[in-house]
This record gives sequence, structure tokens and C-alpha cells, in this order.
Amino acid sequence: MWCAGLATFVLVYCVQALLPTLATEFAVSSSVASLALSATTGTLALAIVPLSAVAESWGRARVMTVALAASAVLGVLAPLAPTFGALVAVRALQGVALAALPALAMAHVTREVAPRWLGGAVGLLIAGNTIGGLSGRLVASAVADVAGWRVALAVIGGLSLLCTVAFRVLLPPALAAAPPRVRLRELGGPLRAQLADPGLRCLFAIAFLLMGAFVTVYNYLGFRLLAPPFALPAALVGLVFLGYLAGTWASTGAGRLGDRWGRRRVLWAAVLVAVAGAWVTLPDLLPAVLAGLLVVTVGFFAAHSVASSWVGRRASMLPAGSPAVASSLYLFAYYLGSSVGGATGGVAYDHGGWPAVVAYVTALLGMALALSLALRRIGTRSLRENLLADHGGHD
Repeated sequence: MWCAGLATFVLVYCVQALLPTLATEFAVSSSVASLALSATTGTLALAIVPLSAVAESWGRARVMTVALAASAVLGVLAPLAPTFGALVAVRALQGVALAALPALAMAHVTREVAPRWLGGAVGLLIAGNTIGGLSGRLVASAVADVAGWRVALAVIGGLSLLCTVAFRVLLPPALAAAPPRVRLRELGGPLRAQLADPGLRCLFAIAFLLMGAFVTVYNYLGFRLLAPPFALPAALVGLVFLGYLAGTWASTGAGRLGDRWGRRRVLWAAVLVAVAGAWVTLPDLLPAVLAGLLVVTVGFFAAHSVASSWVGRRASMLPAGSPAVASSLYLFAYYLGSSVGGATGGVAYDHGGWPAVVAYVTALLGMALALSLALRRIGTRSLRENLLADHGGHD
């Protein structure tokens, strides 16, 4: 599963390090260049709920393998795109190919791992995602600096193919039984059951806001560091993605802390950490920018790890709950935040520079903080009410 996360995020986020290069190569603005990333996360978000719900009954391992292989082949074809529009189209198809995988991966871990270890296991899965995102950005940046962006994307495609082979060879046989086959017309009931719970709705909204803020910081920091007063070489700018290593530690650690100290406390504290980090990046001082980036990364991955593991656990407590459907809804909100939030952040950068980006990120994280505090009031009350209703009002 760690290899699957690596392959997925190598493909999805490799272009983030290439956005300034693509903007120059195709003579487009920073917000338009970000479509190379937003197209993938946007189509992934739109397809994730129906595909993951239907595909789980086809066999999780089989579907994840096909998804990884198809997206890797598209990754090899991406460097051949003659225009920016063609590149965006190929990236959009990759999003569709990958759509079933993230939710299935989370559902697979939820079903295969004992509940007492689930927080740490999800944290480890997200750590693999983190390493994938970091590797894709660093490899793409380093290769593009030497051989151009087309060779960089070709190398990423080959790397994802290797990860796909490793995933299929290493994955142990599933212990949990496959769920019954689901048809698209039967999906409405499970969706309504998850969306009826106010706690899950809060967690979905938090995912949207967190990812919109986080992807905005990493999308446009490269543009800032390439421009005066920093004027750093492109190879050095690519190294800022080493900040993702902090996310590897934070995701695993936060999952365990949530199991031990309570998810609510860890969640709102992590969001506060991310807000503080955004403000630290504001001065035109490179040490402050890098330190703030690390703090934002720690806060984001800690919050994401806690929220994502909480979704599966809370859904399993609902009368008609489905951890797989709830996970796919969470990831729908997550990737929609990446697509919509990241593109909107580019408009902020184009019109107001980095101070506008910090204000925009603060607004998103402020709303996420309000929702995480609201989870205190929701607590288990709505779960108890649903259970009573399901049993005719008798406890």
C-alpha cells in the first residue's frame, strides 16, 4: 500500500515543481499553468465517488493495479503532448484513471488493520503518499533542470511503472471478504447516509479547506522564489519540496497522538500550527520562508492524517455507514480543494503577490479551524441519535 501511495502521488504532483517552467514554455500565467495540476485533481475528484464505490466489489487489489498501470502509461505519454492544452487533457485522463485508487487504498487499510492500530496504519499510508509527492517533485525538478520538462515527465512515468510492479508483487492476500456488488443506481442511499451525519460533513469540509490552502502554498512559492528579491536558481527552488519530509513524520505521529489523546484536540491544534506557518512565510527572508513552509507542512499533514482516519471510524459507527463511501467522499472534497482552491490561489497570487496568498490561505485555514472546533459540539450526539432512530427510538 505504501508503494501504491508512492506511485499515485509521484504522478499527481510531479508537475507542481514544473509550473514555472510550463508557464515560461507555453507563455501562460501562473494561474493558467496550475491547470496542469488542477486538471488531474479535478477529474480525480469528480470520478472518485462513483468509481470507488462500484470498483470495490470488483476486487480492491485488481482495481488498484489496473488504475496504477493505466495512469503510469498515460504518464509515459504526457511528454509527447504538443501543446499545453494537450498536456492538460492527458493529465485530466490520469485523474480519471487514478480516481478509484485513493479511496480503495484507505478502505483496504481500514478493513485489513485492527481498529486499535488503524490511526498509525493510516498515518503510514499517508507517509507513503508524502514520499511519493516529494519524490515526484524533486525528480521532476532535477531532471527538468538538466534535460527539460519532457524528459522529466518521461522519467516520472517510468518510476510509476516500477512502483506499480512492486505494489502488485508485495501486496499480501486480503483477509477481509469483498463487499457485495454495488450498482451506480444503488449509490444514492449510502451517499445520503454519510452526508446526513453532521460530523462527517464537517470532516469533508475540513478536507476541502485544508487541501486548498496547502496546495496554494506549494503551487506558488516556486514563482515567488524565482522572482526578486530571492531570484534563486530553478534547481535550488526545487529543493523546497524537501519540506515534505516533515509531513512524513507528522502524518504518522499525529495518527498515533489522535489515538492516544483524542482526535479533536490534535486536529484543531494542527490547523493552528498551519496558520502560524503561513504567517511566518510573509517576510522576504529566505530562512523565514523555509521555516514557515516546514510549519505549514507539519500542520497540514497532521490534520489530514487525523481527519482521514476519523472519517472511516465514524462511518463504521453509523447504522447505514460505509467506510469506503465515506472515504471516497472525504477524498472527493480533498481533491476538489486541491483543484478549486489551488486555482483560486493562483488568482490571488497574480493580483496581490505573496501577501494575498497568505491572506487567502489564512481565510481557508480559519474556516477549517472553526469546523474542527464545531466537532466538539457535535461529538457522539448525532451518532447516538442515528442509532436510536435505527432501533425505533429504544436505546
